[in-house]
Amino acid sequence: MDTKFDQIDQRIVALLKEYGIRLLQFSIGAVFVWFGLLKVAGISPAFELVANTVYWVPPRLFVPFLGFWEVVIGLLLVFNRLKRLAILLLLLQMPGTMLPILLLPDVVFTQFPIGLSLEGQYIAKNIVLISAALVVGSTARE
Repeated sequence: MDTKFDQIDQRIVALLKEYGIRLLQFSIGAVFVWFGLLKVAGISPAFELVANTVYWVPPRLFVPFLGFWEVVIGLLLVFNRLKRLAILLLLLQMPGTMLPILLLPDVVFTQFPIGLSLEGQYIAKNIVLISAALVVGSTARE
């Protein structure tokens, strides 16, 4: 026999199952659109980090291009039929976001290997975005 707690727990889990992945999908999309628009508009706090990392491409060209790429990822994530493409674009982009760890360790770390600067924390959050995208991608056949 189910206890009152078990019944409540089952309802909560059912709600999470019904809405959780979709909310995750939209929230990842929103983050990509938001961060991308900041780059396109030229007001991203990551401008210098990107410019110093991809120093061989003029920042006035590359940063808006990267922002546009991120906006596209975010918009594609909103549509279930396009989420595979969004995740592919995301997985192509994400290794580049990790480049500062190799190219600019003095900017990423305050104390190597665990003391992260604000820029380092900005990069580390991408691990969560990648993991979340994989979870969303796991539902592509549903």
